[in-house]
Amino acid sequence: MTQNTNFKRRVRARAARTGESYTAALRHFHRSAPDDLAPETRSVRLAVAQSTVHDDPRDIGKLRDSGLEMRRLMREARQAGARLLHFPEGATCSPNKRIMSAGGRENIGPADWDWFEWAVLREELEATTALARELGLWTVFGSVHQLSQPRRPHSSLHVSDRGELVTRYDERMLSNTKISFMYTPGSIPVTFEVDGLRFGCTLGMEAHFPEIFIDYERRDVDCVLFSTNSHVDGPVFAVEMQGHAASNNYWASFSVPAQHSLTAPSGIVAPGGRWAAQCPADGTPAIAVADIDNNPGDPARPWRRTARTGIYQPHMVEDDQRSNDRGMF
Repeated sequence: MTQNTNFKRRVRARAARTGESYTAALRHFHRSAPDDLAPETRSVRLAVAQSTVHDDPRDIGKLRDSGLEMRRLMREARQAGARLLHFPEGATCSPNKRIMSAGGRENIGPADWDWFEWAVLREELEATTALARELGLWTVFGSVHQLSQPRRPHSSLHVSDRGELVTRYDERMLSNTKISFMYTPGSIPVTFEVDGLRFGCTLGMEAHFPEIFIDYERRDVDCVLFSTNSHVDGPVFAVEMQGHAASNNYWASFSVPAQHSLTAPSGIVAPGGRWAAQCPADGTPAIAVADIDNNPGDPARPWRRTARTGIYQPHMVEDDQRSNDRGMF
């Protein structure tokens, strides 16, 4: 548990005890606490990737190519001083629904996962996590996660550090095709911490569901990582990620395949909703880097939490005709 998390809990405890708003309690700590108890500003250099995503899990050569390109971008990110690198959905392979359909390309139906070269995928995953250990680089990448037969796999984000999987996020809000023919949905939000900053994971089409991002705000994340593989919805997702970052006052990372970057390149959004860094919008594999922080002195996020606690109720009026009559100037 980080010092910053402990500080937030002390502020909330005072607010509950005194009846103050979170902001008022925070001011008390800023006035009275010695420097060693004040909230500590923590930062992480984050890199976001747009890598080439292949869609045929039967093609051993393409699976190898994906792994080689991911590891090349990992080295670039480490050379740029990044502590964490974020890849798109299906960075290892994002199986095409028509290729996978047991009924043939013309009649999309249940996927035949026996066609996937699982052994080759595992070799590439192991090589990628081994490099993460060598570089000291947290690596978050999209991949298919095989379940026990006959269950369908998850579409997942794998979080690796020091050569081991720290955790895995499974996409929860699946598209109609994914839930009908391809994947098993996940069930829980996932967070992890890097150097005192907390990250949340989202995937696929989940940018369309603000409740996921509101829930991560309540979980005290400093940044949400969103990986997708949508060509059509990419520009919409990019705008939505700016909105989620602005409304929840945290950082957001947006990762898409390189081939989709012409309309919406990968990038990192600051808490105010502006792009802090973006990859080139030219279809090439690349990374973008930004230093993100927890900004404990910013009152915007605590105030929004306070605003949701009913503080306006005592100021409302019910017996003023000029307030009740909506047909007059």
